[in-house]
Amino acid sequence: MQTGVVKMWDTQKSFGFIVTDDGDDLFVNVSDLHPSARGKRLVEGQKVKFDIRSDMKGDKAVNVRLLI
Repeated sequence: MQTGVVKMWDTQKSFGFIVTDDGDDLFVNVSDLHPSARGKRLVEGQKVKFDIRSDMKGDKAVNVRLLI
């Protein structure tokens, strides 16, 4: 698993971006949140851990969990 920080989250559109510890930006959709994180609000600066999956649009964060 990778770690990073929520860069931006749009609650109305249910997506955002995470900055990895390596400085890469990754897209994240509400459907890519781990069940333990669903229903919780992601906020800028919040630490998260996640897996990376590649699709036709590039890399994205999946299985995103909140770090406390």
